[in-house]
Amino acid sequence: MKKSYNNGVEATLGVISGKWKPQLLCYLGQRPQRTCDLRQKLPAISQKVLTQQLRELEQDGIISRQISGDRAPFKVTYALTKVGHSLGEILVQMSLWGEQRANQVPDMEVTHDHEGFTQLLQNS
Repeated sequence: MKKSYNNGVEATLGVISGKWKPQLLCYLGQRPQRTCDLRQKLPAISQKVLTQQLRELEQDGIISRQISGDRAPFKVTYALTKVGHSLGEILVQMSLWGEQRANQVPDMEVTHDHEGFTQLLQNS
C-alpha cells in the first residue's frame, strides 16, 4: 500500500520520528553497528523495539542489514545507506534547533549535542 503524506516534512518525519530512530541514526552515522553495540549504547531500549525500529529504517531504505557467518549465531551488522547519509544535514539542523530551543526554555534540556549527526556528514 502506498503511503500518502500531506507534505515533504510529514514524509520525512514519517521516516525518522520516534524516540529511538534519531539516536540509532546518530550511532549508525559513526560506523556500522551490530545489534549488541546498539543495545549497549541505548540500554533503555527493549530488544523488541530495537528490532522493530531497525526493520522500519531498513524498509524505508535508510539502513542496510548485512548477515555474515556460516552458521548460527550469525553476525548481523547495520549501516547507513546513501539515502540514510542524505539525512545528515536535516538531522544536524533539527538538532541545532532543538539545542537552541532548550536554551530558551527553563525546564528543558538536551543531554547530547549535534556532534553525532555532524559525524554522519563526515562519514558520507
